[in-house]
Amino acid sequence: MREILLSPPIAFLVYALIAEIIYLIGRALAGPSQTTPLKSSTYSSGEAPPTQVAAPGYRPFFVVALFFTILHLGVLVLGTGGFTLISGLYLAGLMLALLALILG
Repeated sequence: MREILLSPPIAFLVYALIAEIIYLIGRALAGPSQTTPLKSSTYSSGEAPPTQVAAPGYRPFFVVALFFTILHLGVLVLGTGGFTLISGLYLAGLMLALLALILG
């Protein structure tokens, strides 16, 4: 009997049944819901929601993503090699690329 209860399909069904019972008890304790305009409004720490888009488009995201991509791949390449003249030149090129990316 113990092996049957520990098998993944049976354990899933037992946990799903327990979760359903907890859900139904919580739903009964919550009481009836009342729809109000306050419930459907945007909540942002008590402040009014912004009226304009903070950063239009995906360009700021792509700049940050490219920065971290170059940085992480550069560190991986430098970490797998030894300290040589080539790796020093690669590091200088990496810093130059990151500087050009930051300055735009």
